[in-house]
Amino acid sequence: MGYIDKLPAMDLMRSEKMTPVQLIIPVESARRAVSYLGQLGLLQFRDLNADKSPFQRTFVNQVYFIGFVSATASVLDAESELVKRCAEMSRKLRFFKDQIHKAGLMSAPRPILQPKMELEQLEIHLAEYEHELLEMNNNSEQLRQSYNELLELKIVLQKAGGFLVSSKSHVVSEEIELDDYVYSNEDYADTTSLLEKEMRPGPSNQSGLSFISGIIIRSKVLMFERMLFRATRGNMLFSQAPADEKILDPVSTEMVEKMAFVVFFSGEQAKTKILRICEAFGANCYSIPEDITEQRQLNRVVLSRLSELEATLDAGIRHRNNALTFIGSQLSKWIDMVRREKAVYDTLNMLNFDVTKKCLVGEGWCPIFAKTQIQEVLQRATFDSNSQVGVVFHAMDAVESPPTYFRTNRFTNSFQEIVDAYGVARYQEANPAVYTIITFPFLFAVMFGDWGHGICLLLGALFLISRESKLGSQKLGSIMEMVFGGRYLLLLMSLFSIYCGLIYNEFFSVPYHIFGGSAYKCRDATCSCEILDNNFFFDSDAHSVGLVKFQDAYPFGVDPSWRGSRSELPFLNSLKMKMSILLGVTQMNLGIILSYFNARFFHNSLDFRYQFLPQMIFLNSLFGYLSMLIVIKWCTGSQADLYHVMIYMFLSPFEDLGDNQLFPGQKVLQA
Repeated sequence: MGYIDKLPAMDLMRSEKMTPVQLIIPVESARRAVSYLGQLGLLQFRDLNADKSPFQRTFVNQVYFIGFVSATASVLDAESELVKRCAEMSRKLRFFKDQIHKAGLMSAPRPILQPKMELEQLEIHLAEYEHELLEMNNNSEQLRQSYNELLELKIVLQKAGGFLVSSKSHVVSEEIELDDYVYSNEDYADTTSLLEKEMRPGPSNQSGLSFISGIIIRSKVLMFERMLFRATRGNMLFSQAPADEKILDPVSTEMVEKMAFVVFFSGEQAKTKILRICEAFGANCYSIPEDITEQRQLNRVVLSRLSELEATLDAGIRHRNNALTFIGSQLSKWIDMVRREKAVYDTLNMLNFDVTKKCLVGEGWCPIFAKTQIQEVLQRATFDSNSQVGVVFHAMDAVESPPTYFRTNRFTNSFQEIVDAYGVARYQEANPAVYTIITFPFLFAVMFGDWGHGICLLLGALFLISRESKLGSQKLGSIMEMVFGGRYLLLLMSLFSIYCGLIYNEFFSVPYHIFGGSAYKCRDATCSCEILDNNFFFDSDAHSVGLVKFQDAYPFGVDPSWRGSRSELPFLNSLKMKMSILLGVTQMNLGIILSYFNARFFHNSLDFRYQFLPQMIFLNSLFGYLSMLIVIKWCTGSQADLYHVMIYMFLSPFEDLGDNQLFPGQKVLQA
């Protein structure tokens, strides 16, 4: 006990010593002081207004944000003015992010350097960018709507025009398309052939037959045709043809397949019904002239306007993408700025306002080592805000239990997060993360022991570490962010995996003679053996007949001759399982020993007597004893069944052990 008392204090292995502090901040420097403290990250404020009414909580912000909120404003308006502004800016930033994602652009990993902006300037810029984007989106949507209408008209002219046959013509639709030169000649009537004259369309309303042409989404065609048939009682003719190209939906921005159709009918009543059905199914109807010459002229006009609209759309998309590219280069910076402002507002809401001294009063916790840094930050905030009065910062007496704070760096941070995921230690308790730096990756390697896979994992970890400065400044995905944060954890896991893989002698599950030849050879001369560089290669007979040891044991790890033998699976499974038991019991003992040091540190005799001692006795009387039997069995080569020993130690403690006895006095010790 005296030796333990002389050991140095575990400063690195316990949470930092904390002290309660009080800050008296002038109103003019409050925002900068809170902002600078947030960037430092070494002060935790206490909410002094947790038990106050909304009016009292608002009074601080009503006084401080006098430029934003009228002193005579209502309580609700005063409380939510800046919150609304930050929320509105966050909405605009989310809108920009969605627009960048829809455009298929990537945000710049590093923002382009721009002059530093205040919150008011950022708010004005965001409003301007949003107005510009909305205007461009509206113009683009209208142009796309016009483009889609012309494209649909072109498809209807191409597809539905083939269904139109005049009342005087009885030729197939494929023969309607003639050379443009023939129809454009002035002496067409004198030079056309009889077939062409027959194909020259005439008015079809002589027979009382009318038609409606249009285009509809392909998935609705079947129901559309069935509804038309029922509405007209079968007195119609429905023709359809698939469009050769998909059409972009400006709302969903998806390519949609459509079908051109022509409905032939007779009578005004049928026309009214068909038009209503077309409107109900979202079909776009287009008027197609019956005369072929007029169709061709209309087609040329449509193609010309389509070309113009396509050029206009491309120019608009390029202009919009340029604007989104610039916004994307600053998006992460703007998001961080708005979040900081919102956090500053929330923190100021935790402070009290002293009416007599016209200052803000705050309380919190900070590590003792950080007091100097906090004072320097507060002095800088006073200087930057041109305040005549400095911030008063002094320590107080602790009334309640301080929070737990562990100092971490880029190497230990991932291990600390793993431990905190299971539970945060109490104030000044021993930090298990220090031991987890070794135990966690090593226990992983026990399960993942393969030096081939370990090398692959090592290369990945080294790549992340070599690109640490570049990747650390980029916005990574959720999975990559987690992998990058644990890069040093992956490094240790890979190194231990290589070590355990050499012990298991596994390279992608294949054994190698790395440390010399095998210690075994064929039992007799009936099996064929081939010697090459002192390495023995056995055929299938050798594994069936068996091997015999002829030299010293394999120098490091598992002998490669176990692979492929009949006893490979029982031997390797027994080795790995028993080794896992030994390591697991060792780690559990380490955890209990830490509880002993915590009990001594806090001078808690109850934890020592009724927690540490019972846990040590219970754990080592069962699993500690099992670990001892495993080591004795390895050293003596006994064939004892440890399952039988542990089970019947409880069921029949006084029964004779027989072949399961590993050492003298085992029966008495177990009883």
